[in-house]
Amino acid sequence: MFRFFRRFSAYNSNWQIGTVTAVFVIIAAILSALVSHSIFEMRRSADVIDDGRARKAAEVAVLSMRETLAATVRDNAVWDDAYVAMDAPDAAAWAYENWGKTSEDYELYDGAIVTAREKTVVSAHWKGAPFNPFAALGGNFEQQIRQANRIGGHTVLSFQRVGDAVLLLGSLAIQPYSDSVDEDAFNILTFFKVISPEVVSGVSGEYQLRDLSLTFAAPAPGMLNLAINDIHGEPFAHLQWPRELPGTRVYHEVSGYLTTGLVLFALFLVGILVAGSLEAARLRRMAIREKWNATHDRLSGLLNRAGLLDVLRTRARFPISVRSLHLLDLDGFKQVNDAWGHAVGDELIVLVSKRLLSICPPGTTVARLGGDEFAILHDRDEAMAFSQDVIAEMAKPFDIGGRTIEIGASIGFAFATRGVDPLELLRRADMSLYQAKESGRGRAVEYSVALDEERDRLASLEGELRTAIATRAIRPVFQPLVSASSGDICGVEALARWQTPAGFISPEVFIPLAERAGLIDALGMQMLEHAVKTARAWPGLELSVNVSPIQLCNPSFPSQVTELLARKNFDPKRLTLEITEGVLMSNPDMSRRAMQTLRKVGIKFALDDFGCGFASIGALRQFGFERMKIDRSLVWASDDEGQGSGVLEATIALAVALEIPVTAEGVETSKQAQLLRSAGCQQLQGFLVGKPMTEVELETMMKQSNAAA
Repeated sequence: MFRFFRRFSAYNSNWQIGTVTAVFVIIAAILSALVSHSIFEMRRSADVIDDGRARKAAEVAVLSMRETLAATVRDNAVWDDAYVAMDAPDAAAWAYENWGKTSEDYELYDGAIVTAREKTVVSAHWKGAPFNPFAALGGNFEQQIRQANRIGGHTVLSFQRVGDAVLLLGSLAIQPYSDSVDEDAFNILTFFKVISPEVVSGVSGEYQLRDLSLTFAAPAPGMLNLAINDIHGEPFAHLQWPRELPGTRVYHEVSGYLTTGLVLFALFLVGILVAGSLEAARLRRMAIREKWNATHDRLSGLLNRAGLLDVLRTRARFPISVRSLHLLDLDGFKQVNDAWGHAVGDELIVLVSKRLLSICPPGTTVARLGGDEFAILHDRDEAMAFSQDVIAEMAKPFDIGGRTIEIGASIGFAFATRGVDPLELLRRADMSLYQAKESGRGRAVEYSVALDEERDRLASLEGELRTAIATRAIRPVFQPLVSASSGDICGVEALARWQTPAGFISPEVFIPLAERAGLIDALGMQMLEHAVKTARAWPGLELSVNVSPIQLCNPSFPSQVTELLARKNFDPKRLTLEITEGVLMSNPDMSRRAMQTLRKVGIKFALDDFGCGFASIGALRQFGFERMKIDRSLVWASDDEGQGSGVLEATIALAVALEIPVTAEGVETSKQAQLLRSAGCQQLQGFLVGKPMTEVELETMMKQSNAAA
């Protein structure tokens, strides 16, 4: 059946390659059409844009002529001397000397006309020669001077035709510059400029309007034009000029290149069709190889996670049963890598893969999910017995290059019940594996709903923990540290306590949860800040605070602590940070750097829970602890008959020999305290000398102790 799937996949790949090639050719043809259309559209757009530019330039040219004439008229009409002179007997002579004579050869105007209040002509000259403006200019001129007969208005401008000439006229009432007048009629000054071929040629050059001309006829077809309107707004002439058509011109220049490119592109498409058929076979081989690489682990040759999920999905579609999915994690594999190197670790993975294949029934699917995690699809009953057999086989030694290597395995498995998709089955098996590892390793755990319930409970508790940290609901309590010789309180240890409406939550629950959820840095600094702030009021006492291994491995932890102490004005020499041996084994170099940095400012370190793990004399010397705290289990064991007291005395003697002060935890009886004193212990901590208490209770206890003394 699976061979059929592979053949079908190969045929499907051929069909897909052919389809993709055909689609590519179609897309290329469409792309060619789009490019061609885009080129023609760009040509048209460039022509249209240039036409717009030319029209705008013509409008600006006409506007410039109007504004120039308007400014000239205004400069001469709004003039105190002119206003006085026009009412004098020699008004005509004055007008000729100042305006008429100038018109003979003046760039700004070709004629000057002064009309009196009674619509009579005071002075009228065209190119310095007198003329009758009413006869030459007609009724439009009369309307223009009527519109101009007011004070403070704008210059009245209009174009007029006089024979074969076009004139631009500007009229304005002659008025004083400084004084206002109260009159009904005024003398009117009119300047006019002849729009001669020379003027048109100047506009053509200045505004880049090639072959610009002025015509009284209808504009020629294909020419751009601008209408010249009279005072009534009626067009009587046009400025016209040919289109530049820059887009068309450029297109004709490059059309040969475009044709050549189109031919080359067509040849390219033909080449693609030929190359596609040749490439298809290579792609099929590559697809098969890449499919194998994508679904298999190269080191072991087993299926990887993607391949395993493919098999699960395939079996879900066909009546091929999967009874259970087993996830296996090697115990001690990291130590093999650390001790012998990754080359030996890789060889161990290969041997484990071969052993799994040898002990599984024929046809069993075995996969490597990554690292030291494997998966087995079991098609038979007795899943727990099968898991136990696998664990027993993995416990047998492996021989690698003359080395005898022993590891173990933990297994979590889940049954493939109806309706469970592959990802959910994998999740259930993964949860079971996690529980197996948490339970002590070398175990097999079957999935149950209780695991999901526990996960949901922890998720809910994590949400509550985030809220508690944000609201500072977790607060420290303080347990006294008492001198074993004098009984005086010489220090306190800050312990985190979380009281919820539902009850007290143990630190043994929420501290590991904070470490897994990435909240321990915020919680730890919050506890340290509160403890430092409180202990500042007890200048004679040392302060001890527990630090998580995750905190100590945070590169910014030393700077955070020193900044906090400086901000709270707390003497660093009063602070002792307690750490467990786990951080020394997992990250020794990073831990040592952090400890050295903090020691430079006076902070001390204590090795916590000594006696319940694997801490050695070498670790005590290597990390230079300023104090050793004996775990309560050693103190409590001293009450039992046997060697408990001897082990305790030997441990204290070891610390004394290394000149490391000792604090004993969990002291609950006078007998224990006496044994510790006689063995050389310097500090006692436990319910005998003081339970964990609030700052108020501790201050009360210290007052009572002082009063008793």
